[in-house]
Amino acid sequence: MAEVSPKVMIPESFQFQVSSSDIAGQLTLIWELIKAPLIVPLLTLGVYICLAMSLMLFMERVYMGIVIILVKLFWKKPDKRYKWEPMQDDLESGNLNFPVVLVQIPMFNEREVYKLSIGAASNLSWPADRLVIQVLDDSTDPAIKQMVELECQRWASKGINIRYQIRENRTGYKSGALKEGLKRSYVKHCEYVCIFDADFQPEPDYLRRAIPFLIHNPDIALVQGRWRFVNADECLLTRMQEMSLDYHFTVEQEVGSATHAFFGFNGTAGVWRIAAINEAGGWKDRTTVEDMDLAVRASLRGWKFLYLGDLQVKSELPSTFKAFRFQQHRWSCGPANLFRKMAMEIVRNKKVRFWKKFYVIYSFFFVRKIIAHMVTFSFYCVVLPLTILVPEVKVPIWGAVYIPSVITILNSVGTPRSIHLLFYWILFENVMSLHRTKATFIGLLEAGRANEWVVTEKLGNTLQKAAEAKKSNLKAPRKFRFKFTDRLNTLELGFSAFLFLCGCYDFANGKNNYFIYLWLQTVTFFITGIGYVGTII
Repeated sequence: MAEVSPKVMIPESFQFQVSSSDIAGQLTLIWELIKAPLIVPLLTLGVYICLAMSLMLFMERVYMGIVIILVKLFWKKPDKRYKWEPMQDDLESGNLNFPVVLVQIPMFNEREVYKLSIGAASNLSWPADRLVIQVLDDSTDPAIKQMVELECQRWASKGINIRYQIRENRTGYKSGALKEGLKRSYVKHCEYVCIFDADFQPEPDYLRRAIPFLIHNPDIALVQGRWRFVNADECLLTRMQEMSLDYHFTVEQEVGSATHAFFGFNGTAGVWRIAAINEAGGWKDRTTVEDMDLAVRASLRGWKFLYLGDLQVKSELPSTFKAFRFQQHRWSCGPANLFRKMAMEIVRNKKVRFWKKFYVIYSFFFVRKIIAHMVTFSFYCVVLPLTILVPEVKVPIWGAVYIPSVITILNSVGTPRSIHLLFYWILFENVMSLHRTKATFIGLLEAGRANEWVVTEKLGNTLQKAAEAKKSNLKAPRKFRFKFTDRLNTLELGFSAFLFLCGCYDFANGKNNYFIYLWLQTVTFFITGIGYVGTII
């Protein structure tokens, strides 16, 4: 007797006819079935979370704005707040009243800029017998290593105490090079160490202005200078970076220095007390932000930091989008990974007061290094566009418009000259928040690229020389060319398509007129997706 196959009874409303003409109707039916019980609650929860994060960021920005106004109006200047006396040349004692200072210049295949930092360090106004310059070259290109070594020899022949150091491997990357440099026997008598990346060019009086704060204030471990950008006007990409970094230096570093004597060391253009480095445990390579790691550990041992906004050092901004993306990955992933490793150590610390620990954990790490990236991307690039497709979920106007507007205005105080670029800066920052959020999660979860270190490409004055050569009909220096396929960024192009579709839907069916913002954001994602943001002047 033949077996009778069991029959599965399917409700009539669920019996779909598979035909190309009815696929859209079937998808619409599925959407309607899952929207009310699943999509609406999840999206509503997403809106509440994003609004909470927006409020946290808003309060942080308002707090910083109030404090920076008070600092500028009522706080004493650093030379009045701390003891500071100019360095005096003494004919009787010679140069003995000058402490011995070590200048470290870490490098990696810096063909275009190595002469700039070596030349600037060699021209520092400090007695030659009290200054040691250490070029830490991790280059893998033999030709570049030879050029750097010859440049060191050239300055040595002029009486400069400059040492060229190489390693067998790049273990620890920059932190490993700095750590190895401090182990050399000829630096044991140095009291302070000044660090400059390969593209940094300090003014001759840099040490004479910074070192007295360390000499006369034994509780200060670090004096940090401000970066100034020689190529800020090169293209739209560099202008956008200038706006972000100027806020960091003008507000964040200034407020941290004035209120808690703590801020993140910027990795360059700073002078450290070597005793403080040793007490904090030295350089560590457990994250890609070895500078911030050292700063937090030193602060937890009671050391103070001083930021000098008028102590400016010329440097270079990444002028290609690829280089900028790699830099932002490191700058976003590293702090999140360090927060994961040090949060409980900060909580358990007994040497610093409660409010400083709260500032470091909540303000410095949680809001600025994690929340700021996540809310920008999740709210304005994901949740807000999705609410257009799900009109049952509402976003209050104060969360969608008012709070972001205030945050943006407060962020713009660092670079008044670029106020006309403010709207495009918002759109560009939203694009970069995609990569920063991704990097933040990688750091928090300590995933595959958590310890990825890609040295930021520096072009020096190559582009300027090329422009001058073009005007003079001379042979231009070698150009940096990229294939079109190398420029393509699929993530940006994908979000460009998503936002465009949401904008079209809002234009046809919406009532909030979000399509204006969505289409402008679409254009920005598309420009970065094809990799041409760095070519727009």
